[in-house]
Amino acid sequence: MSKQSMGPIPYGTQHITQEDIEAVTETLTADYLTQGPKVSEFENAFAEYIGSEHAIAVSNGTAALHLAVLVLGVEPGQKVITTPITFSASANCIKYAGGEADFVDIDPETFLMDLDLVEKKLENADPGEYAGIIPVDFTGLAVDTERLRSIADKYDLWILEDACHAPGGSFEDSKGEQVFCGDCSYADAAIFSFHPVKHIAAGEGGMITTNSQELKEEIEMMRTHGITKDPKKLQDNHGGWYYEMQQLGFNYRLTDIQSSLGLSQLQRADEGLQRRRTIAGRYDKAFATFDTIIQQAVTPTKRDKHHGYHLYVIQVEQRKELYDYLRENKIYSQIHYIPIHLLPYYQQFGWNKGDFPNAENYYEKCISLPMYPTLTVDQQKFVIQKVIEII
Repeated sequence: MSKQSMGPIPYGTQHITQEDIEAVTETLTADYLTQGPKVSEFENAFAEYIGSEHAIAVSNGTAALHLAVLVLGVEPGQKVITTPITFSASANCIKYAGGEADFVDIDPETFLMDLDLVEKKLENADPGEYAGIIPVDFTGLAVDTERLRSIADKYDLWILEDACHAPGGSFEDSKGEQVFCGDCSYADAAIFSFHPVKHIAAGEGGMITTNSQELKEEIEMMRTHGITKDPKKLQDNHGGWYYEMQQLGFNYRLTDIQSSLGLSQLQRADEGLQRRRTIAGRYDKAFATFDTIIQQAVTPTKRDKHHGYHLYVIQVEQRKELYDYLRENKIYSQIHYIPIHLLPYYQQFGWNKGDFPNAENYYEKCISLPMYPTLTVDQQKFVIQKVIEII
């Protein structure tokens, strides 16, 4: 297909069907637009899909991170470890809660947080210096939270899994069991996003999953101003209207409208995931013979059974040239991500270029190619053709 007949190709986009529209329309004509039955219905369906005991819907992924860190706990001045290759919210949430964001470098082959470096950092830390760890299932590839749990337990740290890229992603643990991203088999809690480019789109929205009833109840209160009407928790009770604000919380609720869209999208989640894996397989095959293209180290088994593929990232020496050439051909690739420690806000805390060489080298070469379920075979062939023309 020629450039002239090929429309713009984004790196990611939502897929809205007639069923999605009808689900939202039905809610718009119902009794509730927010704080209604669709929210809890979405929560229950999402928990079942992910495999966690609980799911708590919130207004977006950043709100999910903020609430989870607050409830898990970080004392002022305490540090929390995360990766420099992630969206800034994975680190910002630590600052929101009064903690200090710390980083470890990435594994240059998987692009994930290097767990060997996490262990080394903690071995050299003072007692109580760290509160927790926020691993990121970057691109949809699962972090080995089983191993991370064994490290965290040595130092009494919590784990908050940022699984925004990975609903449906998984890894196989030492018992041979498939552990799904966000099912909290090894993490204390996990978070997801329903931004339009994610697997499940709700316009905006987020979800916190956990297997702890205590964490669930605390998060539910904190997302609604710290207010409760639960008779068992009230200090007084003036009648059926009575409520109490028992702590300083936030307005981080999700609406019934968004929940209806999320519920409808959830029904196609597995179909979309399989489509993403098929697209990734085509990219893998197309680029396998080019030594100048570095691909994420993923075995066929991981690609076909375990990888969530929110993103498909390659690394090339001529990244800027490729990025510009793709845009000239209406292919709107993206860069994920600028290392957090190099952002001006974080540099004021003493982070400098050279602190995390693997992350910095990755950033200099990385580019995310179009990856979404409705990407057609012809569109993907066009993308591949243009990449190869530059390489």
